[in-house]
Amino acid sequence: MERAMKQMIRAAAATVCLVVGAGLAQAQTVLKFSHTDNPGGSRDQAAHVFADKVAEYTEGRYEVRIFPAGQLGNDPKAIEQLQLGGVDFTVSATGSYATHLPSLNLTAMPFLVDTYEQGWAFYDGSEWLQGEFAKLPEKGIRVLSTWEAGFRSFTTTFPLNSPADAVGRKMRVFPNDMIRWTMEAIGFQTVVMPVTDVYLAIQQGTVDGQENPVDTIVSLKFAEVAPYLTLTRHVYSPLPLTVAESTWAKLSAEDQEAISRAAQESAAFSRKLVSESVASQLEALAAGGATIITPEIGPFREAVASVYDKAREVYGAEVVDAVLADAEAIRAAN
Repeated sequence: MERAMKQMIRAAAATVCLVVGAGLAQAQTVLKFSHTDNPGGSRDQAAHVFADKVAEYTEGRYEVRIFPAGQLGNDPKAIEQLQLGGVDFTVSATGSYATHLPSLNLTAMPFLVDTYEQGWAFYDGSEWLQGEFAKLPEKGIRVLSTWEAGFRSFTTTFPLNSPADAVGRKMRVFPNDMIRWTMEAIGFQTVVMPVTDVYLAIQQGTVDGQENPVDTIVSLKFAEVAPYLTLTRHVYSPLPLTVAESTWAKLSAEDQEAISRAAQESAAFSRKLVSESVASQLEALAAGGATIITPEIGPFREAVASVYDKAREVYGAEVVDAVLADAEAIRAAN
C-alpha cells in the first residue's frame, strides 16, 4: 500500500513537471525578423547574433525567428509590416525609412563622411539625426541600433570611369529622392525597383547597373551580371535595426533593456565584420573576374554639387546646413 502510494505521488509529480514544462514552452514568444540579405551575409550573421543575445538576455522568454532573402517582403514592405505589427524587427538602409520620415533622406546626401569612424560618429553623435530617430516611434517604428553596410559604390555592365560614362545609361535606385537626385546629377537615367529584383533586371538588360555597399554587392552576387565595380564610395549607407513600436510597447522594462543590449552588441559585431571585410571582399571579386575601378573622385564630387542645392530647396536651407555642419565637424574631429 505504501509502495503504491509513493508510485502515485511520483507519477503525479512527473505530470506536474510535464504540465509546467509545457506551460513554459508555450510561454515563449516568437518575434519575427525580416531582412533582404542572403543567408550567411553580414546582415544575416548579425541577425543571428541578435537572436542569440535576445534569447540569452531574456532567459529564453523570446525567440527571434529570422526570415532572410526577402521571404516576408522587400525592404519597403518589411517596414510597412513593421508599422502594422506583421513583423517585429527589420534592418534596412536609413533612406528606406524616409518614406515615413522624409527628413531621413538627408542622411543620403553624397560624400557626407569619408571613413567608417566618421560614419559611426555621425550616427551615434549627430544631435540632428538622434532627434529625427526620436520621431519614428509615432510612425510605428523604433530604432534600436545602427548596423553596418558600408559606402555605396557602383557595379555596372560597362566601365564607369567618370560621370561622362554614365550618360544615357540606366541605373537602378531604391525609393529615395536623394539617391535618385545623385544618380541623375552624375548622368544616369534612374529606374526604381526592389533590391530583390535587381540581379535579374541587370541580366535582362532592364538596367545597366546598381549601386550598393561592397558587402551587399558580394552578398547578392551583383558582380556576376555587372562585372565593373567602380569605388566611388559616394554615400555612407548604414542600416538602422528597428523594432515595431507595437511590439516594443508590450515588453516589460526589463525585456526592453535586454533587447536594447542585444541590439547594441549585434551592432558592434556588424560594424567590425563589415569594416574589416572589405579588402578581402574586393580581392575575392577581382579573383572572380570583376574589374575593380578606383576613379578620380573629383569629377563625381563636382557632378553632385547641385544635389545640396536641390536638398535646400526641398527640405529648407537651415536643416540641410545643420546636417552638413554636423558632418563637417565630425570629419574634422575624426
